[in-house]
Amino acid sequence: YQRAGVNRISIGVQSFSEEKLKRLGRIHGPQEAKRAAKLASGLGLRSFNLDLMHGLPDQSLEEALGDLRQAIELNPPHLSWYQLTIEPNTLFGSRPPVLPDDDALWDIFEQGHQLLTAAGYQQYETSAYAKPGYQCQHNLNYWRFGDYIGIGCGAHGKVTFPDGRILRTTKTRHPRGFMQGRYLESQRDVEAADKPFEFFMNRFRLLEAAPRVEFIAYTGLCEDVIRPQLDEAIAQGYLTECADYWQITEHGKLFLNSLLELFLAE
Repeated sequence: YQRAGVNRISIGVQSFSEEKLKRLGRIHGPQEAKRAAKLASGLGLRSFNLDLMHGLPDQSLEEALGDLRQAIELNPPHLSWYQLTIEPNTLFGSRPPVLPDDDALWDIFEQGHQLLTAAGYQQYETSAYAKPGYQCQHNLNYWRFGDYIGIGCGAHGKVTFPDGRILRTTKTRHPRGFMQGRYLESQRDVEAADKPFEFFMNRFRLLEAAPRVEFIAYTGLCEDVIRPQLDEAIAQGYLTECADYWQITEHGKLFLNSLLELFLAE
């Protein structure tokens, strides 16, 4: 893989708590995760990432921070730190567990953010932190609404054509079907009415400013089609705007869903 140009791997740790991993249905344990991280650090790759989750069932502040401290000790150049979300058609979706309340989640995020910052990590995306120079280039391309090719079972891809058409693809999820030559599970064109929402849903996860010219370049749409929504977002204090770019505000970060709802197709 390294000879082919792969220079980064991501390890799905999720938690260093045996009990929390079992609740999540994971089949690895904390020590396996630590061994994997130590192996990754010695492979000669340019970077490796650890995936962690917080806001887990019955998780306390100290448990969440304990996970982060153990991750930091492993010295990964990149850390992804996601809040658990309950998805439909999953075990948690059918049997919702008791999750930390909003106040507890805020304490976890605030103190976890301070812990990561003190350890030399910089937040560059809603759920991603990196040492200087180690931001994930795939993440940046993805959140900037760039194109990518999905390779392997269940992989998603996005391709923009010269005429502005945007095609999203999903590869066959089950390995058996993939091995039998059924590679593509689905594909769809992104409708023009959905492009503003899809663009901003991605772009506003990054903390950097969003150049206004990118909206036209990546969607093929004129800015006039979203002028009313932009004006409303600015009036609500979610965004600031200058001649060259839009910048999401601290208020906008806290109410990101409300900001994005403005750009939903009617």
